[in-house]
Amino acid sequence: MKEQIKTTEAIFPMPVLMVATFNEDGSVDVMNAAWGTMLSRDMVALNLTKTHKTVENIMKRKGFTVQIADSKHVAEADYFGIVSGKTEKNKFEKSGLTYTKSDLVDAPVINEFPLALECEFVEYQDDETGLGVIGRVLRTSVESSCMKDGKVDVDALNAIAFDPYTHGYYKVGTRVGEAFKDGGKIK
Repeated sequence: MKEQIKTTEAIFPMPVLMVATFNEDGSVDVMNAAWGTMLSRDMVALNLTKTHKTVENIMKRKGFTVQIADSKHVAEADYFGIVSGKTEKNKFEKSGLTYTKSDLVDAPVINEFPLALECEFVEYQDDETGLGVIGRVLRTSVESSCMKDGKVDVDALNAIAFDPYTHGYYKVGTRVGEAFKDGGKIK
């Protein structure tokens, strides 16, 4: 028997995404965003309100990057979620992380996170059912150590997921099946 619970944002796992932009003065801003997904093969949606400094930057600079957070950088990822770029001007510097400026969009790629999507801003949807920031992925880059036979090795990413039930972070890993194949056994 199932029990009813109060949590409404109960989809698990939720990604731990690091959304990075440049501020007006060229400094780096990064926020932790769990409410993000792919809309299509080359489009991302980030359910973020306009009140975020990062969203202000995205709309002004027309570009942003999305990094997949990993278990090695849990403290930094969490820090980016609990400290606002509006109140902490040296937020990125305090993290100790580094960046490389994208040559495709006006945004930083955080060097320490293993996977990055470089995105151009497409639109902001803010009606009742709007998704928030919509961006087109121009390039995806992955650390060489996280590649195997020309494909992303998900276990090597050591990606983390957010648990909305207890507010924990969990490492994603251990392949348990073959998509588009295992279900065929039931036919």
